[in-house]
Amino acid sequence: MDVTKALHISQEIHPYVPATTMSVLCRDVAQWLQTNGVEVRTFMPKYGCINERRNQLHEVIRLSGLNIPIDDNDHPLIIKVAMLQPSRLQVYCIDNDDFFHHHASTALEIENLPEDNDERSIFFSVGVIETVRKLRWYPEIVHCEGWITALCPALIKTKYPDDPAFKNAKVVFSVFGGGFEGELDPRMAEKVEALDIPADALKAITEGPVDFNTLNRLAIDNSDAVVAATADANPELLEYARAQGKPVLDFPGLDNPQAYADFYATL
Repeated sequence: MDVTKALHISQEIHPYVPATTMSVLCRDVAQWLQTNGVEVRTFMPKYGCINERRNQLHEVIRLSGLNIPIDDNDHPLIIKVAMLQPSRLQVYCIDNDDFFHHHASTALEIENLPEDNDERSIFFSVGVIETVRKLRWYPEIVHCEGWITALCPALIKTKYPDDPAFKNAKVVFSVFGGGFEGELDPRMAEKVEALDIPADALKAITEGPVDFNTLNRLAIDNSDAVVAATADANPELLEYARAQGKPVLDFPGLDNPQAYADFYATL
């Protein structure tokens, strides 16, 4: 069955951030789907390097204003939206002054302020899911791209499995190569459990260090299918997915968006 609505939750999208393998791929697949009959909406962080005027971002007041509690602190959610031409793809940006700062550097906060990455990831993931619920828009596919989205599958599968926005959706997670060095705050699982996520859904980040690989395993544990988005995607993570019986799309190349549509249809 062909998919008609797809939600893409992306760590990076070009041209809002500098061109990387991830940011260009996230843009190209979403735009191709949009121009080939799939209604796509995509979310990304509103990194400080994004020029709001040049990219014509504007705040959506009706979607903003929610306070997201993390570790006894409330963080106001601000939603800004842009239209990516020529496909007219709607790009929603998750913003908050605590996690995303206005600066002239092209570096992303996940790179130059890594000490906040656990809470930044939590805020981004919760902000996306709550905003999609407010939109009353019901995707058939939710595709999460990048480690910062790793919590989204668990939120969908354990906190909102019966929500109209997600109850009929299949969740796909893309595994990319590279990653980040070091570890995130070891209390990340504790902070997430406070959001009413059951501990058994978080075992990947409770049984070892919270690093790039364990965040990927967290996402895989709670997803329906997995994509090897790049040629250097960790083969151990892909085997981990297969061992759980998850369908895996082997690396289809960087210029083959049709493979994504075909894979979605099998789910």
